[in-house]
Formats: sequence, C-alpha cells, structure tokens
Amino acid sequence: MEPVEINAGNWYLLAEDTEAWDADTQYRWSVREATTADPVADVTLTPDGTMTGHARDGEDAALTAASRAVRGFAEAALGLTVRDA
Repeated sequence: MEPVEINAGNWYLLAEDTEAWDADTQYRWSVREATTADPVADVTLTPDGTMTGHARDGEDAALTAASRAVRGFAEAALGLTVRDA
C-alpha cells in the first residue's frame, strides 16, 4: 500500500518510513501542526492493529486527534481492528 497523508483537523499526519510501507511491516506518521508544519507527535500502526503514539509536552490534543484519524483509516482502508499498545 502506498503511504497516505491524513488530515486530522488542526494537524496533518505525514507518512514516514516509506520502506516500511512497502514491506507492510508498519505504518508511521509524523503528526504536524497544520500552520507551521512543526512535528508535535508521532503514531505507529503495526499489521496486527497495534497502535502506539508519543506526543511532545503539551501536545496531547494532537496525539488524541491523530490516533482517532489513524484508527479510522486502519478500520476503513485496511480492515484492521485497532488496539492500543
């Protein structure tokens, strides 16, 4: 599957590590602030549906929105049932 960017309201998720996408080993996104493009969090999804994420201090809202967006993508586009690590 080709890497995809995901819009999550005030943030956008930029696909990272495209080699991993090609190997279907994991999906990774850098969560960016929409107006400055500053990275504020990251989200990783493995093929078994395990999702992890980390946010910079004070950026929990970005991680929450990004996790919700990744969950929606994984369920709709990949047919995965997502669980938090």
